[in-house]
Amino acid sequence: VVYTQSEILQREVYLFERLDSPNREPMKHLKAICFLRPTKENVELLVQELRRPKYSVYFIYFSNVISKSDVKALAEADEQEVVAEVQEFYGDYIAVNPHVFSLNLLGCCRGRSWDLAQLTRTTQGLTALLLSLKKCPMIRYQLSSEPAKRLAECVKQVITKEYELFDFRRTEVPPLLLILDRSDDAITPLLNQWTYQAMVHELLGINNNRIDLSRVPGISKDLREVVLSAENDEFYANNMYLNFAEIGTNIKNLMEDFQRRKPKEQQKLESIADMKAFVENYPQFKKMSGTVSKHVTVVGELSRLVAERNLLEVSEVEQELACQNDHSSALQSVRRLLQSPRVSELDAARLVMLYALRYERHGSSGLPGLLEELRGRGGTDRYRKVTPGWGRYRRVTPGWGRYRRVHITTPRGAAGTPRASLGLQGIENVYTQHQPLLQETLDQLIKGKLKDSQYPYLGPNTLRDRPQDIIVFLIGGATYEEALAVFNLNRSNPGVRIVLGGTTIHNTRR
Repeated sequence: VVYTQSEILQREVYLFERLDSPNREPMKHLKAICFLRPTKENVELLVQELRRPKYSVYFIYFSNVISKSDVKALAEADEQEVVAEVQEFYGDYIAVNPHVFSLNLLGCCRGRSWDLAQLTRTTQGLTALLLSLKKCPMIRYQLSSEPAKRLAECVKQVITKEYELFDFRRTEVPPLLLILDRSDDAITPLLNQWTYQAMVHELLGINNNRIDLSRVPGISKDLREVVLSAENDEFYANNMYLNFAEIGTNIKNLMEDFQRRKPKEQQKLESIADMKAFVENYPQFKKMSGTVSKHVTVVGELSRLVAERNLLEVSEVEQELACQNDHSSALQSVRRLLQSPRVSELDAARLVMLYALRYERHGSSGLPGLLEELRGRGGTDRYRKVTPGWGRYRRVTPGWGRYRRVHITTPRGAAGTPRASLGLQGIENVYTQHQPLLQETLDQLIKGKLKDSQYPYLGPNTLRDRPQDIIVFLIGGATYEEALAVFNLNRSNPGVRIVLGGTTIHNTRR
């Protein structure tokens, strides 16, 4: 996600191999750059490689702190003295956006406790991030979450043990690491999204910037998998946080611009100057052609899914469940959609989950009836694991217990805004009322109003000033809606820089 293969080729790196791939040919004329996580398995593979080296020289980079005993094992294996360099280069996490990172970990907790292997991995990822950003932070954590406290303590232990690595130049206001728990806001990952990046992840799925389009009807071979990266795609960089209606307009402008630049069919190449101009402009044209076909395909598929799955109506009811407080209207709306054949199984299950999170304890809760309707839709076996009496969320939340403090957001736009016939007209509308709990938490933190009683500091010291450099980490995964909230907070608070991370980045399926 950080570097494209073509960019690496420009640096004269011509061969890409995995260390664990068998039957690699010896190529003594090549130098090798190894970039690895410092795991026991990788160190053992490297030891075997150095005993029988296939390349002339090795430059070894570990993405995190490596123990002295492992360095000693490598030194002993290097009998032919082929190792030129060993360095720690802290990159033990996935840089998703300029202000967002992920560890690509699913299922980090078992019930209310950490899976120990995942706790170790999360601690490593988070400390590598701090080292790469050169931050030695003060730490705050969510008191109501035992996993948040545990992770805070583990990070602190690493900082104390590796104090020399964390000895960075002090800033006037120390940086702050805030550790939160996904379970405090279960609603945000269940909502349909209407900004480009979030919508693509919700409907198509983003995996390390790659989008699988192989199921799109009539897709051409070269578009079965595409890459969406703000680093080398200007259109995506400019549109990732815009809403769907604006993207439609912008893609139309992109098409018109492309048509204007298109080389004329009968272009005469009569002189050397004509040929030179054509050759110089052709790569740019080719790149633009790829960008246009990629985004037209992606936006076209999003539009198809929105229409096929009736997502405008579904999303309106989701927002009503998340932001309004009218039980009878919400119950009627959910029932109506459950009876619609256009509403997919996933969307039906999602609506019932949102209703349950919000109204399970309401005096006239209709949850048992909704569950019966969901079962009655037929073919819902795979979602039976996902709702009360259906396993997966029962395990996570006995009686939905830990989500009982459901966060109700204040709508950004008027609830009665008429539904736009052609999609989303403007951001202040019925589809984007919801604000994630994270936005409120960070807003209070920036203003110096976040309560120490709910988010205590680890250790005796506290910040006297308002924080300016904030890293917020969500155990259990972040969302692109929260990434958008952080992007907007960074933009509206000059002098404050927030980086958001999570064990993964969720959409509803995840």
